[in-house]
Amino acid sequence: MRSDSRLSRMLHVLLHMARHDTPFTSEQLAQMLGTNPVVVRRTMAGLRDAGYVSSGKGRGGGWSIACDLRDVTLLDIHRAVGGPHLFAIGVESDNPECAVERAVNAALDGVLRDAEAMLIARLGAISLADLAQDFDGLCRQHEQAPG
Repeated sequence: MRSDSRLSRMLHVLLHMARHDTPFTSEQLAQMLGTNPVVVRRTMAGLRDAGYVSSGKGRGGGWSIACDLRDVTLLDIHRAVGGPHLFAIGVESDNPECAVERAVNAALDGVLRDAEAMLIARLGAISLADLAQDFDGLCRQHEQAPG
């Protein structure tokens, strides 16, 4: 699973978890995400290790939110499940002796660094509580829509 895909999937899961009082099993989350429970457990382990979710075993067990949504940003979640890189693109050095490649890489490297810095700042400014509030607003709009 790509880093950006893991981030969006885990944000999806966390919002559902935040709005339910009962734990979700890995099987339930896998069905929600259209993936395998093993993938869910592996990815959720990063969130558990960071203290954002907890897991219980046995009957009535499963995954639950273990944090205050106001204290966790989208960047925190990315770091827990996505790893250090935000972009799957980058400069290549197949032929470092080539002046054209060096010029292209120098230009792209600066652009990617700037873009990553901006994205990190934006992800760090949005909390899970902000996301949950947006989600709640969309739900209210949907309920009020004539239908």
